[in-house]
Amino acid sequence: MDSNFTSRPQKLSSDGVDQKKQANLVLHNDDVNTFDYVMEILVEVCDHSVTQAEQCATITHFKGKCEVRSGSLTEMKELRYMLISRGLKATVNN
Repeated sequence: MDSNFTSRPQKLSSDGVDQKKQANLVLHNDDVNTFDYVMEILVEVCDHSVTQAEQCATITHFKGKCEVRSGSLTEMKELRYMLISRGLKATVNN
């Protein structure tokens, strides 16, 4: 069998960019922002439900960080910028 072929084909996006690189957006705890503000931003930026935003804010508060979204590396970097520009602490792990 030819070693250039794989049984798992790579999925390409419509623009032809390889979407294999997945990443996680991680929210970090701070002592500045209120729960309500963090929840509001998670709903706005990450498309969370109010319940999901509340759970992520609670986990972040007690554990110091929480993965709030996953997807392509490019998308997670964009969302990270949006969170940071609103005063939250966030990183992207891939």
